[in-house]
Order: sequence, then C-alpha cells, then structure tokens
Amino acid sequence: MTTRTKLKCDPVPAIGMALAATLMTACATLPQSALADMPPVGQDELPALINDGFDSETALTFDWPMLEIGTGQYEDGPTGLTVLKFGKKVNAAVDSRGGGPGTVNAKYLELGYNQPELDAIVLSGGSWYGLEAVTAANTALLDDKYRGGRWDNVGLVVGSIIYDFGGRRLNEIYPDKRLAQLALRAAEPGVFPNGAYGAGRSAMNGGIFGCNARSGQGSAFRQIGDVKIAVFTVVNALGTVTDREGNVVACHKGSNWPENLKATDLMRAAPDSVQPGWNGDEESPGAERKNTTISVVVTNRSMTPAELQRLAVQVHTSMARGIQPFASEFDGDVLYAVSTNEVETGPGETIPSMEIGVAASELMWDAILAAVPAHQVTQPDPDPELVLPARTLEKYAGTYRFSHLAELTVSVENGALVASATGERDVFQVKKGTPRPLLAATRDTFTVERGRYPFSIQFAGDEIIINPGRWQQTGYRVSAD
Repeated sequence: MTTRTKLKCDPVPAIGMALAATLMTACATLPQSALADMPPVGQDELPALINDGFDSETALTFDWPMLEIGTGQYEDGPTGLTVLKFGKKVNAAVDSRGGGPGTVNAKYLELGYNQPELDAIVLSGGSWYGLEAVTAANTALLDDKYRGGRWDNVGLVVGSIIYDFGGRRLNEIYPDKRLAQLALRAAEPGVFPNGAYGAGRSAMNGGIFGCNARSGQGSAFRQIGDVKIAVFTVVNALGTVTDREGNVVACHKGSNWPENLKATDLMRAAPDSVQPGWNGDEESPGAERKNTTISVVVTNRSMTPAELQRLAVQVHTSMARGIQPFASEFDGDVLYAVSTNEVETGPGETIPSMEIGVAASELMWDAILAAVPAHQVTQPDPDPELVLPARTLEKYAGTYRFSHLAELTVSVENGALVASATGERDVFQVKKGTPRPLLAATRDTFTVERGRYPFSIQFAGDEIIINPGRWQQTGYRVSAD
C-alpha cells in the first residue's frame, strides 16, 4: 500500500487569495517534519492535521479512482471534517430522518434532476458553525479553476454536520473554511480512516441511556462484478451502537448493569432507562439532546433519480438495526445516495437497484460497527502507597484555562491536591461548586474516586491534560497559587 503521511499545516497569513490558495495547497503536500507546531492562540492559529489515520490498521482501502477522500482535524478541539470528492459531476439523492438535520444544498437534491451536478460531499463537526466547511469546499473548486461561473459548470457541494460540543469537550473550536479547503485539496482515492478521525473526531453514541461512549466514522466496501458499492457514516447517535447479536458495542455502564448488555435490555426498560439515576446509579447525567448520524452510500451503477431516492430510503431505514433507537426527535440523521454513472444498465443487467440496496444496507451495518473505536477513555487506579512531597504538590497548584468557557483551579489542602471548576462550566467529573480531591496514580498523573465515567489529570509543566490520550483536553496555566 502507498505510504501516506499525515500532515500538520499552519495557517496562511493574509497575503491575497490567489497566493494564499497556492501556499495552502503546497502546505497540504509538505512532509510533516517540515511543518512546525504552533500553540493554540485562537482558531486562526490552530495547526491543521490533514489525512490523519490513512495508514491506521482500521482504515478501509479500496480500488475506486472516481472517489477521493480527504480529512481535516483540529486536534485542539478535537474536531474535524471529511470530504468525499468525485472525479466528475455525479447524480445524488438525499433522505432526512432525524428531528434536527443540519445541511447545505440538500433540498436541491430532492428535486430529482437527471443531469449530474454534484461535485463533493462534506461531513463536518462543529454543529451549525461547521456548515461553513461545505460552502468553503465549493469556493475552493472555483478558486482552483476546477469549476467556473458558466451555468453548466458551477460547482455544487452538499454537506451535513454533527453536534460535537457540550460535555464531550471544553471548547467550541469548529471545522472552518481553511480546514475544509485543505482537506479537499489533499483528497486521494482508495482509503477511508475508520474510528475517531475526520468528522467523527469527537463523535459519541448512546447518550440516551447515559452510555456516552466514544464513537467516530466508519465505512465498508463491496464489489459485485463491475458494480462497486461503498458506504460511509459518522455515528454521533443518541442511540446505542448494536452488533448483529444484539449486544451494545460500547457503553460506560451503570454500576449494576449486566456484563453482557443487550440493546433490548435498555429499550424494554424505557422510559425508566432514559432517566438520570435509573437503576440506582447516582452519576448519570442523562443525554445531551443534540445528536446526528450522517451517512453516504455510493455506487458506480447508473441510476435514475427515483432509484437513487429509493436507495437512500432503503439504506437509511436499515440503520435502525445497528443503532437503537434511531432517527429520534433529537437526532439530525441524513443520508446521501450517489451514483457515479460508470456502469451502464440495460435489459441484461444482473444487479437490480433494489438488490444494490440490500447489499448496501448490510454494508452500512458494517460501517456503523467500524465507527466505534476499540479503545475508549480509561481511568488509572490510584496508588495508595505513593506519597508525594509538598514541593511537588505546590508545583502543580494553579489555575489552568482550557478555553473562555472552562478553567480548572488546583490547590493544596491538608497535604493533598484538590480540583475545582472555576470557569463557566463543569470540567467533566469536576462539577462547578463541588471541589474534588485528586488521588495520585503516578508522580504526575492523578485521578478521582472512581465513578461511572473515567477521569484523570496529567501535569506537564505549565499544561494540564484531562484524560490523556485520543480525546484529551489541554489547559494552560494562567496563574499560580
């Protein structure tokens, strides 16, 4: 397989749009060693990570030159986006199921025109703010002179967003114009990173039952003769991801929940199971009522607008098997169906459109399962024999800022560290107005009394890292006690 390098691209100064576009394109092709990291000083200064995960073990690889993928991430969020770019204009349809979809140009696809017009699809985090990425990808087509202003050559990009703010991170960084255009220009065929990458960087699932499990984006591919079918999804669902045996794939379970948790256990216990404190669990914050699963199914078989619309409906409906419940009032579920029109149909065709829908529906379940990372946030155990000297504890004391919304103040009280949320919002398991003792796991890593949701703190000079690892949040010291 071709070796791919994930890239970090620093922002381009205001030097004129044409030159800026040229430099940003060059940036997307530079080796990572040639690009310096920058400290996060506002959104415009955030380093952009392009095509992360393309060489991961979980990435899907497939042979389809017509379809190119690009991803962009701001790790300081973390948040990101995923761009699906087509080698020529294609036909598309859309099916919206959730109660709160966020889209750009999706309504146009409902008109059912025969003429191929779609250039790309953008899937993005950042809630409504992430919709900027959709129009930014479209203007990049014009800036790069890939498309123009003539009526039959105007670029058309559609897209949808997920909600990835709130309790899952301590800032409101969103995928923006710069990130979208870098990802579009870096798109390449034959690879899609599964898991917490791209638009799925801070996705979660199972919030309706308090599972609050980390999720991501997933994909699957199948070729039947000359016909190719690919499916992609960003699983940020209110419901739980469920495997083919009915098991809940990932969940921070209540204290006395069964070890082998079934989705039916939770569904049958509703409405009690969706209430905070159900089943005697005190640490149950309930659901964040902002969720979305955004998906795409692509085939190279030529399809009429009516066939594409049925394909969208059929595959979208099938997703209720792998996500339970699905398409709720608080989800914004949207699915795009695309035909690249590379395989013509005729009287002797072997794969009717309905059968493509059957195959794609099963692939979509594979994609849903592939979206959930195998490793979730974990919590270390405190070391009861570890006694740290006072000078070490005093070195950690101070106020650390994660964003204008969140601050954590660490103080020394009675020979031990205590953490308090002193900003506008809670810092995960450290709630405003309720200081929590910190328990030493190692010399620089601390935790709290174990509860339903994992939590740990790592001190690193003038930085503090909450839940070190894939979804870590970094705070910077603004004052010392």
